[in-house]
Amino acid sequence: MGKYFGTDGFRGEVNKDLTVEHAFKIGRFLGWYYGKDHRARIVIGKDTRRSGYMLEHALIAGITASGADAYMLHVTTTPSVSYVTRIDDFDCGIMISASHNPYYDNGIKLLNGNGEKMEEEVIDKVEAYLDGNMPEIPLKERGDIGSAVDYAAGRNRYIGYLISLATHSYKHMRVGLDCANGSTWQIAKSVFDALGADTYVVGNKPDGLNINEGCGSTHIENLQRLVRENHLDVGFAFDGDADRCLAVDEKGQVVNGDHIMYIYANYMNERGKLGDTKVVTTVMSNLGLYKALEAKGIGYEQTAVGDKYVYENMRANGNRIGGEQSGHIIFSKYATTGDGMLTAIKMMQVMLDRKSPLSVLAEPCKTYPQVLKNVIVRDKDETMAHPLVQAEVEAAKARLGDSGRVLLRKSGTEPVLRVMAEATTQEACEAEVDAIIAAMDRAGQLIRVK
Repeated sequence: MGKYFGTDGFRGEVNKDLTVEHAFKIGRFLGWYYGKDHRARIVIGKDTRRSGYMLEHALIAGITASGADAYMLHVTTTPSVSYVTRIDDFDCGIMISASHNPYYDNGIKLLNGNGEKMEEEVIDKVEAYLDGNMPEIPLKERGDIGSAVDYAAGRNRYIGYLISLATHSYKHMRVGLDCANGSTWQIAKSVFDALGADTYVVGNKPDGLNINEGCGSTHIENLQRLVRENHLDVGFAFDGDADRCLAVDEKGQVVNGDHIMYIYANYMNERGKLGDTKVVTTVMSNLGLYKALEAKGIGYEQTAVGDKYVYENMRANGNRIGGEQSGHIIFSKYATTGDGMLTAIKMMQVMLDRKSPLSVLAEPCKTYPQVLKNVIVRDKDETMAHPLVQAEVEAAKARLGDSGRVLLRKSGTEPVLRVMAEATTQEACEAEVDAIIAAMDRAGQLIRVK
């Protein structure tokens, strides 16, 4: 990760960490970088945050000042920007969103011409320009100045693409949607209505300040209540930019990203469509997912935390389904990024094909109890390498055997280690996590449990 860009873009509090000057310079660089031998075309989307308009205009000013054309999708989803970038041959795409963060944060996500997260070498050059470590980019003049183009048609084409992927009518299906007062506030209902569902929607009244506030995938209880009170067949909750989806079954129980990966992988496997490909997860997926996959003879691989790393593995190895427990699910046959709307459509496909409620489909994937504690230490690498800590981690693994696991990993942004245990009981998880933290204390590395 760089100084500004993490695994999911440049994100921070607006006009404090992420300013209009940053946005303008990012636009300047991209317009120049992709326009060295032709008039570059860059497509831009945003979520519903009030600051999105400000950052959008700054990006457009920078892009057009460098002689490129900026195409505006307006309020839309991150996966729609990815889709349009890829399908309509744009040089790159930009999404203005801080995903599940509160309204006062925002972010700039960069996508390459394939609709994938931008290559690190390009990000490094953007950062060098932001820090003044490369020559100033000349301003274009007269007819060489770029244009700003309304491109709402691209968003509508994405909606049509989603509808085309549905394999069944949703007639007689009662579906709840929580749009997080974000990117899907108009798109989600349009898609499900077009497919014939009886649709109930919450989180669809954005005011620029209420994105993710008590709604969406980070506040799933809102959707659980909607499903239970209205006796719905299923519910889907998205985050602010709709690259995530969590579900709620007909009983009001949460169906998380691990369950979703299990359900679809098992569905593909039963139909002979999985082949020798594997399910790609991060190291934070629950042990219950792995046990359920093993019971079906389905292989899996693990990556570092971040859907970026999941997709890199899928692309390199030809794997077709992967994601995160948080609801970033990637179906590589259909998309190059997590897509909440696509995930919902795929869950509907399995339910209707199998004529089974979501609770039955998810039931084999049990969630093991989990405890995760963040620990501030003097030095992350020294702590992880300390013999006392390593010995306690190995002892914990031996005690748990096949009935649990422990994980010790570094935060990418703080002097923090994350200590996690999964086991058959909550008490066993607590005991193993506390034993590892006690070893850090004996090693002289522990400052405090955060």
